[in-house]
Amino acid sequence: MPDAELSARGAAVEVQRRLRPFALRPVVLITLGLVTALLLTSGRYGYFADELYFVAAGHELSWGYADQTPLVPLIALVMDELVPGSLVALRLPAIIAIGSGVLLTAGIARELGGDRRAQTIAAGAWAVSSNFAGMGHMLATASIDPVLWTAILWLLVRWVRLRESGINRDHLLLWCGVLTAVAVQVKLLVPALWGVLVAVVLLQGPRDLLRRPLLWVGALVTVVSAVPTLRWQAERGWPQWAMHDVVASENWWGPFYLPVAALCAGVVGAGLVCFGTWKLLADPVWTPYRFLGWTFLGVTAVFVVSNGRPYYVAGFFGLLFAVGAVALQQRRDAGSPGRRCWPWYAVSGAVAAASLPVLPVSAIPQADIISTGSLGWPQVTATVAEAHRAQPPGTAVVTHDYWTASALRHFGKTPGVRQTYSPGRGFWYFGHPPEGTERALYLGSDRAELERFFERVRPWGVVDTGMPVETQFDGKVVWVVDGPKQPWSQLWPRMQHMGLHD
Repeated sequence: MPDAELSARGAAVEVQRRLRPFALRPVVLITLGLVTALLLTSGRYGYFADELYFVAAGHELSWGYADQTPLVPLIALVMDELVPGSLVALRLPAIIAIGSGVLLTAGIARELGGDRRAQTIAAGAWAVSSNFAGMGHMLATASIDPVLWTAILWLLVRWVRLRESGINRDHLLLWCGVLTAVAVQVKLLVPALWGVLVAVVLLQGPRDLLRRPLLWVGALVTVVSAVPTLRWQAERGWPQWAMHDVVASENWWGPFYLPVAALCAGVVGAGLVCFGTWKLLADPVWTPYRFLGWTFLGVTAVFVVSNGRPYYVAGFFGLLFAVGAVALQQRRDAGSPGRRCWPWYAVSGAVAAASLPVLPVSAIPQADIISTGSLGWPQVTATVAEAHRAQPPGTAVVTHDYWTASALRHFGKTPGVRQTYSPGRGFWYFGHPPEGTERALYLGSDRAELERFFERVRPWGVVDTGMPVETQFDGKVVWVVDGPKQPWSQLWPRMQHMGLHD
């Protein structure tokens, strides 16, 4: 290798070991810009259906649910109790989490030796990612889980940097365990990160990582914290496993998993993810951190094979944005000419903005499930409430899907729908109508299906929200069903389903 190239590589290694000042002003400005955009749009359209479900699940607080772990329902409950009925307040934790991702991404770039410009490039890539913009304006597991992964990876990068400098800071590994314990209570994805990472470290190092006692203390913290949730799942036959088939049935991306995942990263982000991954795997400068590149590829492979959703890999975006930005800095330091990148940020920002609720309702594309799934819930509730008033006392309200059941519980208190039931997904576990209930209003499904369970089935009416765009539940029939063919306790297990429209 030529002496000049050796010198350049040596300088690049030194860049990674030298901790630059934090680019406070630009990074804070980027964070404030993103948070402001999310706040300004957080009150538009209405609650997304899953947010209503989180609120309903929070009011049925448990150590576990059929389709999730308990932290997001707990957050939804706290926000709904503190500021009842406030959509902006409900979404505030998600906004804070996504804004924190900007700071963490810049922090990773700094740990890798990134200067002010590299930190700004990395932070900006997070801010104009369509995935984080789209997830940041609503409360969801995908709003919080990737940020926890990013924090875990920041701690690992910091541990490696200090280790390369001869400094042991093993308490960072303990904090990795604490954050993993929190992530497990948000979504059961983070075990994939650690499973692949341990396998990669065993194969190629740094094996010293696995010999650090505090890493295993952190693992113990995670396991102990997960025991109540695992017990809940075990006692109910592990319903969470059924969610794999549900997600697989919604797999529309098929062989396009990687392009869709790249689109989630954003225009700038996709470039940095590819560039950063290549540098981690191919450039000797990045050898100490190479295990993280292989871990990213391994986790991606796990989610591809298991039909996971493309945004499941978003927890790695912050790391790869940072690696890509610092690698660009190293090229500049080695004499490569810089290029203007702001046009790409403008394009990426425009794409990210399109994932926010900024369009007039009449212009929302029918394929935009997030937006159409945020419209019409008060009108659906009003239709069911009108039908309920026309029935005799003691008539139950049952919906085929958990979305409308959640909406009716949230909006139905004023119109008079006090209790709602659904055999759909996690709502099935919240209980069935009281024994002896002979009549129910049933929203959704079809006559043939309902006649399997009830003696008499007749339509009462059809949902028409009157919105300028067709919502998820326009055209759904409100049925009046009489005479359950079995006691509800026997009927309920037969009616149970996990899919949204099964």
